[in-house]
Formats: sequence, C-alpha cells, structure tokens
Amino acid sequence: MAKIKDIASIGLTDAQVAQRIANHQQNTPPKPLTRSIKRIISDNTLTLFNLINVIIAVFVSYTHSYLDLLFMGTVFFNTVIGIVQEIRAKRAIDSMSLLTQESYEVIRNHQLVALHRADIVLDDVLLLKRGDSIPVDGHVLQTRNAEVDESQLTGETDAILKNVGDPLMSGSFLISGQILCQVTAVGDQSFVSKLANQAQQEKRDSSELLNTINRIIKVLTIVIMPLGALLLVATLHRGSSLNQSILNTAAAMVGMIPEGLVLLTSIALAVGAVNLSRKKVLVRSLSAIESLARVDTLCLDKTGTITTGNLTVHRLINLSDQPDQQLQDLIANAVYGINDENQTATALKHFFEKTTPETKTTIPFSSQRKWSGVEFTDGMSVIIGAPEFIYQQSPLSDQQQQQITTFAKEGFRVLLVTAGQTPLRQENNDTLTPVALLLITDELRPNAEETFAYLRAQQVAIKVISGDNPLTVSHVAQQAGIEHASAAIDMSTIGPDGDFDALVAKYTVFGRVSPVQKQHLIAAYQKAGHTVGMTGDGVNDILALRQSDCSVAMASGAESTQSIADFVLLDSNFDAMIFVLNEGRRVINNVERVASLYLIKTIYSVILTILFIFLNSDYPFRPRQLTPISALTVGLPSFILALEPNYQAIKKRFMLNVMETALPGALSVVFYTVIIQVIGRIFSLSYSTTSTLTVLMTGIVGFCALAAISWPLNRGKLVLIVSLIVAFLAVFLGLGGIFKFVSLISWRLAIFYLPLGFSAVPVFVFMREVLGKRVFSRINWR
Repeated sequence: MAKIKDIASIGLTDAQVAQRIANHQQNTPPKPLTRSIKRIISDNTLTLFNLINVIIAVFVSYTHSYLDLLFMGTVFFNTVIGIVQEIRAKRAIDSMSLLTQESYEVIRNHQLVALHRADIVLDDVLLLKRGDSIPVDGHVLQTRNAEVDESQLTGETDAILKNVGDPLMSGSFLISGQILCQVTAVGDQSFVSKLANQAQQEKRDSSELLNTINRIIKVLTIVIMPLGALLLVATLHRGSSLNQSILNTAAAMVGMIPEGLVLLTSIALAVGAVNLSRKKVLVRSLSAIESLARVDTLCLDKTGTITTGNLTVHRLINLSDQPDQQLQDLIANAVYGINDENQTATALKHFFEKTTPETKTTIPFSSQRKWSGVEFTDGMSVIIGAPEFIYQQSPLSDQQQQQITTFAKEGFRVLLVTAGQTPLRQENNDTLTPVALLLITDELRPNAEETFAYLRAQQVAIKVISGDNPLTVSHVAQQAGIEHASAAIDMSTIGPDGDFDALVAKYTVFGRVSPVQKQHLIAAYQKAGHTVGMTGDGVNDILALRQSDCSVAMASGAESTQSIADFVLLDSNFDAMIFVLNEGRRVINNVERVASLYLIKTIYSVILTILFIFLNSDYPFRPRQLTPISALTVGLPSFILALEPNYQAIKKRFMLNVMETALPGALSVVFYTVIIQVIGRIFSLSYSTTSTLTVLMTGIVGFCALAAISWPLNRGKLVLIVSLIVAFLAVFLGLGGIFKFVSLISWRLAIFYLPLGFSAVPVFVFMREVLGKRVFSRINWR
C-alpha cells in the first residue's frame, strides 16, 4: 500500500473538480432520513379522511346550516398540528443526522482531505479503511490485502479479497485492510442510490401499531361511503327533507371517521423522536421507536456496550527464550508493520514504541480470521490474534493452554503472538512458534450494572454475542450483573449446520462468534417468538444488525454499521438505552390506551348508522352535536394522556387491549341511544329532546371510558376529568342554542336523564368486565 507521502502524482485538482461538477459528474447525496417539508404538508393534507370530510362539508354547506360545519375546525387543527409536529421532528432528526454523516478521505491537490459523499466527483481518488462503506463505484489502485463484504448487493456473506484493478461497488464495505481506489461512476450511473435504499434496514413485517391502524382505515374506507349513501336514501324514503337527510347522514359519517387517531400516533412518534434527539440518540425511522419498545431480547457485543472499549495492554508474557527487549522490539515491528485501524491495534500501539519496519507482506485483521500478520523483508513472519484461530494443529503446551484459560476466566482478552522464519500464509501457519501472550483489559462501563438491572426488571433478557473468548466474555458479563452469564459457549466449536434453536434456548453468552453465526443466532431467537434488538459498533455486527427487529449502533463504531442502524447513540453511551426503551414504551402504551376513545365513536357510529337505515326515525345526532363529544371526551384528553410517562412492558395484544374498552363503550352508547328512542316514542319527545339526551348519555359513557383508561387515577388525572366534565355540562347550560340542545333545567327532562345518568357507570362496568374481558377477549383480533 502506498504511503501517504507517495500520493503526489494522483488525485484531482480544484480546477478538475470544478469541471466535473459543471458536467454534472458529482455524486448524489445520501437519501434523507425524513420526508421533505412539501411531502409532509401534502401527506398530512391530502388524506382519504380529509377528502371525505371535505365532501361532507360541501353537502352540509348546501343546507346553509353552517354551524354544522364545526367538525371541519377539528379537521383543520388536526392537520395543522400534525404538520407542525412532524416538521419539528424532521428538523431535530436532520440536525442530528448531520453529526453522523459519513466523511471520506479523498486526495485533492495532492493532499488528503475529508469530504462528504455528496462532494465526491468522477475520477476522485479515495483512501478507504476498515469499516468504511463504499459510497461510489470504482476500481482498486493500491491495496493492503483489503477484503470487502458485498452481501448487501449479492447476498453472499463471504469476504472478497480485492487486488489492484478489481472493481468496487457502492453498497459494499471494507471488513479489513485499506484500499486506494479511483471513482469510475457517480450519481445515477452507480449503485449509490441502491445503497441509500438499503442503508435503512427493512423490516420483515410492519409494526403492530401501524398494522392495526391501517387495518382500521382499510375497513372504514370500505364501509363509510356505502353506509352513508344507504342512510341518505333511507332517510329520504321516510319522508324527511333533503336538508335534514343530508345533516343526518353527515353526522353519521363524521362520527365514523377517527380523524385524530392517525394524527395522535404520528405526533406521539414524532415527539418521541424529538425527545430522543435531546438525549443524543438519532432515530432513523419513527416506526423503530415502537420496534424497540416491543423488544424482549436484547443481544449485544461486549466491547462498547458492557465495556467502554478503551482497551489497555495489561501485561506481556514471554513464552520464548528471547530477551524481553528483543521480543518487545519484534512485536512492536509487527504491530506497526500490520498497521491495523481498530481498537485492539490502537491499544497495542500505545503500549509499544513506534517503529518503521520494512515489510514484504501483511494480512490485516478481519472478524472472520480473528488474527493479523506480517512478513518482514528478512523473512521473519509474525502473527497476532486469538489463540484458537492461528493454528490448525496447535503446538501450545498444556501449561500454556492452561495459562490462556486462566487469564480468560479472569476477564483478560488474550492475544497469542507467534513468529518464525517462514513465509506468511492466509491458511496454514502451524510452523510459527508461540513467543508471547498479550493480556488486554477493557474497563466496565460505569453504570453497566445499573443499566442491566433495570433492563432485567423491565423483563428484557440480555444475551451477549461476541467475537472474544467465551470465558472472558462470561467473566465480564457476570461482573456487569447479567443473568445466567455463566452459561457460555465457544461458537468456534459449532459447525455451519449447528442447532442454533437449541443453542439460544440453553446459553446466554456466545463467544468466538463469526459474523454469519451472529446473524443465525438472532434469527433463532426470532424463530422462538422473541422480538430481538441488537447493539453493535463493528463491521462484524452488520449482518446481525440487519437481521434484528431493531438495531442500535454506536457513533464511535464503523460508519457502515451506523448506516444500517435504526438508532445511533451519538455519544456512544449505552446507558441511553434505558431512555430509548422507556420512550418507546411511553409512546406505544399511551397510543394503545387512548386509541380506545377514538374507536368508541367510530364503532357506535357504524352500528347506529346500520340501525337507523332500518328504523323509522332520524339519526340521533346533528353534525355540530358531535363536536363537544369529540373534543371533550376524546380529542383533548387523548393528547394530554399521550404525553404521560408510562413505561410498562409492551404486551403483544394491542387490538385486544383497545377493544376491551372500545367495544363495551360503543355498545353502551348504542344501548342508551335505543333506550332514548323508545322513551321518545312512548312520551312523544321531540327530535331536539331525544338528540340532547343522546348526546348527554354519549358524553357520560365517554367519561366512563376516559376514567377506565386513566386508571389508577392520580390528582392530575382527576383534575383533568373533572374539568372536562364541567366544560361538557357548560356546553349544555351556556351554549345549548348553538348546538341545538334543549335546556336540562327541566323536571320533565330530569326524570329521564337523572336515572339514565346514574346507571351509566354500572352499565359501562358490566359491558367492560363481563363482555369486554370475558367474551371479546376470546376473539382473535389479529
């Protein structure tokens, strides 16, 4: 590999760069993590429900009953709030994503400069290092035994050794060595757009939350228009005027639309993303917040998660007859001759004095190989790496093997140094002699024990999947307080056809794991029914991160790892996982809780619409009368409750939890509506009187449902509910004329609404406890 001082004859000048930019030969920027402001506005405005509401508003305007257009105020404010909140989240995410934007070393004006992907032009010369993702197509000019993973393009996970002249494709990444390459294709002419699409991990299934909401929208899309048309025809057929028929139909259709549910979900996720950004956590996908909240098994690497990753060489043990100084000089030459760019290499460089050896061949470290080596011009070869992987038939004595085992049990990372006057080979180096052991320590994260104790209390199982010696990993994991950390296995003893299902059921700590094995382990946990999160910081974690349901990368790790992660911890602080988990749970628990309020209105509107198609009576609401119900029993409390702290473990029964309150609440409203219709017939009550009583009872049932989802009540929730009840009653007493309510201050009317009102609580409780939890819970809602 050419030294940096040898680059004077390659690379572009500023004038050449300007010419290529003028010729539109500049690379495309990475795909943004968020939608454009124009897209946000259009997506929040041009929705099916908004279209239906506009159509309803046009028909209501025909009747000149403009106060019945009050529902459009709710639609307008919902849309504006949704746009404002998503733009706010976009700005937070975009500002954070700038901190993780990849930069590349490019030779310009015979100097090495750092540039972002979008600044690269055709014919640029790039210096790529281990962990770098390749942003453009190119070909190799010089290489130091560099190996490339092209699995994102080809699906093949084997490392590909690159030689001079070999092509490089955007979307792949370096897993070992260094490459000097020249760009041959940029923009639309390369695979860079595919890389942008693949950089965000694609999940196998949509989230349960979004699935549920989409299912509701799909059903409502099918039923709203036909039911509305049938109700209009039925009302006209009964002899009602056209204006009255339009208003009845409008009320039914407006009630069926849960316009705030989609908005509430979007806002809750957006607010979650903003809150996480304040904790230096970059969210690459809003739906990932839910995914992490549902994680019940968290797999992590040792380095950078349990430990800080600040490696230190603790001790050198001489296994040879050489003097200590001579041995140190040999190892120092090997360290600086190999010149790897990883945490272990950095620790070794800090321990040994810098040298400038003359090398003939180098083999850089890779996660598959687990060792690196160098052959000097004098014929001496040195290998440094994991003892189990250097030899095919180990010449280590029993005493030396026992030493390695003992040190590993004490928590040291043990590296074996072998040397000999023999050519360096990729495969068989059994002729090299063991000359030294290097003991490396990695400090435990300061709050590791507290973090894992909290996760354990939250019913999140911790599994450690590491490339290190299982004894070392087990020792460190036990120090960190991870449950069952003594159950460890050496995965280098497991063949490619190993029973991974049995392994994940038995072990907690997996050591000497290859990148492909990490992926298989994650898949095995998923097969066992777990929602799996994976944290990592190295290129050896990429396959597992892509396989997991939710992936978390450290900003201090490889750029290619960050590019596919759902979350990036910008300060590389694993303790932030507690906040990320809690924020996800808060969002999902609160959306699940308040979704019941929206669906109560939707369900009873659908049932009542069907009933009043056949009943010889007008629909019991006018459009304007739904406004106080929607605003005070659903809209306002739902947005307040959605921001509450709620960190309970997510139960995989979203639809059931919602329906346990929504169906009983809706059936209670239907029950009282039918009772009021019967009373109206018996006592010849006017339409205004029956509609007033129906709105009153619907509101009371709504407050019963609000109290149920708010249970247990604290002072804040109690004040909220009481305030809303007072406001609801004030609408009847002070704004009755606007909403077409008759006065409640009437003994003739009180004899109806007082007993009905007092019965609401036991009726709702009966519906919820007997029907909701005993009957509805047996239905498969998936």
